[in-house]
Amino acid sequence: MVSLSRKLMLWLILPQLVLWLAGGLATYRLAAKYTNRAIDASLVQASRALLRQLKPIDQGLLIDFPRAAQDILEADPKDRLMYTVSTPPGSFILGNNTLPAPPADAQRSLDTPYFYEGMVTPAEGVAGPAKEMRIVALYVPFGDIASPKQTMLVQVARSSADREELARAILGDTLLPLSLLVLSMTLIVGYGIRAGLAPLARLRREVESRAPDDLTPIKLELAPVELRSLASALNHLLAAVQRQIGAQKRFIGDAAHQLRTPLAGLQSQTKLALEAATDDEQRKRLELVHQSADRSAHLVAQLLTLARTEPDAAAQMRRGHFDLRAFARESVVQLVPRALRAGQDLGFDEDATDATYAVVPVNANAMLLREALANLIDNAIQYAQPGAEVTVRVRQQDQSALLIVEDNGPGIPSEDRERVFERFVRATYSGSGCGLGLSIVKEIVERHQGTVTLEPVKPHGLRVIVTLPIDATPGAAP
Repeated sequence: MVSLSRKLMLWLILPQLVLWLAGGLATYRLAAKYTNRAIDASLVQASRALLRQLKPIDQGLLIDFPRAAQDILEADPKDRLMYTVSTPPGSFILGNNTLPAPPADAQRSLDTPYFYEGMVTPAEGVAGPAKEMRIVALYVPFGDIASPKQTMLVQVARSSADREELARAILGDTLLPLSLLVLSMTLIVGYGIRAGLAPLARLRREVESRAPDDLTPIKLELAPVELRSLASALNHLLAAVQRQIGAQKRFIGDAAHQLRTPLAGLQSQTKLALEAATDDEQRKRLELVHQSADRSAHLVAQLLTLARTEPDAAAQMRRGHFDLRAFARESVVQLVPRALRAGQDLGFDEDATDATYAVVPVNANAMLLREALANLIDNAIQYAQPGAEVTVRVRQQDQSALLIVEDNGPGIPSEDRERVFERFVRATYSGSGCGLGLSIVKEIVERHQGTVTLEPVKPHGLRVIVTLPIDATPGAAP
């Protein structure tokens, strides 16, 4: 697909090329015209000079044509003048007998020069091809009272090659500055096109650099009039999309909030019913209801967390400076009872050899980051088998802070490691998860300009690595 700037350059350069060619052709024709005039004037002058050497006398002509005058006419071997004098016309008396006669329809007015082109063959004994020459024919009357009136034909010829060479020289001298002018105009036009399309390029870069969830209006202050209507239309579209997404988010948040109270009541009632139940069959059914209520409550909590991680909600939450190592240690302590109930060993790896980086400063929203770490640990507890070990580590690597959650459970197959970050996608049907944990973690980490990756652990298990930028603020996380 051809860009707009290239199209503009093409449509601006093509007329310049056409004008350049037309100017060259017109210059060549004009040069040939004035060259012909100069050559014709020289031919007429030479023919009249030759005519002055012919003086009529009684019953004939006196030819006063010294060798010096002949040498002057034939001095230049490249631009040699050829001449013929005949009287009556056609009866050669002087010069070169190889010049062609004037055409039959030639003007035969006396003392009026007639110009024509003709091919002249070399004289007998002279090698060389025939040449095209410019010839002037001049009919002159002579005679007096004592002798009858007669007509004398004087012809002088000059090579056409010299005329064309002179015309080409004039054309070359004219086209060189004309070409420089066209080239300069092309460069100026190209610069003007780039300068004129710069606002469009800025608009393109602004749209391309945006995140998929950035629906803020496009700035119109620096946009030209022609682009403001386009940018305004895009802003209207972005506003409509933002309203639609906002309505969906509000619906999810409101629905989740409305569901929390009845689900909490359902959990309480089923728990009381389980404590009061005496029939085994009834107890089993109540346990299934209680598990369903727990899963529903967990799903609602995850939906609320997901709503808080959305860009507009996350942007309103303030960030703070803190030590990621102390933060992770405190979060692990709070979740140890949950791991003990599941029969698993949850611990924090202090790594005494990493004393140099005892403090790992980050600038983040503590509530969201705590939610992300809780989801990672909760996933490990849910999907690892009883007796498994879950270890949390914090490391600093160059200008990045690493938050690592590792378990020795069954792990996640390699083909599912990218897919599990999608919402409501689970790599296994075991456990009571709803497929939102890792998607929430990814949303939170990306809001903090970080990344999250999954790695296998040998012989089995899963390692989740969250990478966050180090807080370079002086005095951060003392």
